[in-house]
Amino acid sequence: MKSAPKMKNTNRSVLLGAAFLMATSAIGPGFLTQTTVFTETLLASFGFVILISIIIDIGAQTNIWRIIAVSGKRAQDIANDVLPGLGYFLALLVVMGGLAFNIGNIGGAGLGTNVLFGIDPKTGALLSGVLAIGIFVVKEAGRAMDRFAQILGFVMIGLTVYVMITAQPPVGEAITKTFIPDNIDIFAIVTLVGGTVGGYITFAGGHRLIDAGLTGKAALPEVTRSSIYAIGIASLMRIILFLAVLGVVSQGLSLDPDNPPASVFQLAAGNVGYKMFGIVMWAAAVTSVVGAAYTSVSFIRSFSPALEKYHRLLTISFIVISTAVFVIIGKPVLILVLVGSVNGLILPIALGVMLIAAHKVKIVGDYKHPLWMTIFGLIIVVSMAWMGTYTLMNGIPALFK
Repeated sequence: MKSAPKMKNTNRSVLLGAAFLMATSAIGPGFLTQTTVFTETLLASFGFVILISIIIDIGAQTNIWRIIAVSGKRAQDIANDVLPGLGYFLALLVVMGGLAFNIGNIGGAGLGTNVLFGIDPKTGALLSGVLAIGIFVVKEAGRAMDRFAQILGFVMIGLTVYVMITAQPPVGEAITKTFIPDNIDIFAIVTLVGGTVGGYITFAGGHRLIDAGLTGKAALPEVTRSSIYAIGIASLMRIILFLAVLGVVSQGLSLDPDNPPASVFQLAAGNVGYKMFGIVMWAAAVTSVVGAAYTSVSFIRSFSPALEKYHRLLTISFIVISTAVFVIIGKPVLILVLVGSVNGLILPIALGVMLIAAHKVKIVGDYKHPLWMTIFGLIIVVSMAWMGTYTLMNGIPALFK
């Protein structure tokens, strides 16, 4: 009985670290660009899209993290227990998506250093890749990753709050349109959900908890809170950026189509704001590089003892490959767009598997998954599968026109 409070105090840092790892994995270059572009298009009604995406995000993430924690297994192993071979398929989707996005993340880091120091983006990307690799070289890599994500997460939010205040957004209108939108954009909802809990992102924190040994029914209350904190952090950043962009465009100012987020910061706070954008872009990109590499490798490390033994080397190799592709070839825009759309479809597959696993005794033992969470999860699976398919059918062909 005496060990419970001690465990709670000891695990607090890990739980917060897992929350920030997931949140900062979501907050990448794509996150910044998507939020800016959709706000410019939908204006205050984009608040409704954010609200719906937050509800879906919480439902998906709390289900997934609880099932991972109570089973004590990573998602791919759970999937293989549900249906032999399914875990390998899920791992393939996640790793391919993680690698493609990491190329974009490395590019975003290069862009951030270019804004800050005026150096070539490829040089900045290379230096950022080296820094990310350094995190996994140190002995306490997990703790270093947690701290890194927390510090840069606070920096991103703090700087964006400053820009939001200077932009003077119409908060009242934003609140009204959040509940009574002028129009509803399904593509925007799928993109936001896919960018927050799609692909590898929702598993970043869940797998971090596995590595830290926070599993079992006793840990579920803390795990659930951590999962909600993670969505809260990512959503807070989304809302702050939304208001900053809304403040700028509401003044009749036009954003630079080549770099919409940068123009928001510059128009709102001048050259100082532009430099702030460089910091935010770099922080968002490099934390996403770390999260994508760690989580993608966590999806294959359990497949063999050799992969488990050398998982840290695999993570470093993942970052090296991402960096090399960007430096040598450049940013594969079409691949990133295609994988971004597919990301929205990975979620219903992954969540559907987890919900089945939640009711298999051989996976979760005597744990009883709450009925309301199962129903909530099933609604998300069906709705995201439909919206994701609709988006692919209507959005992908347009890319090739």
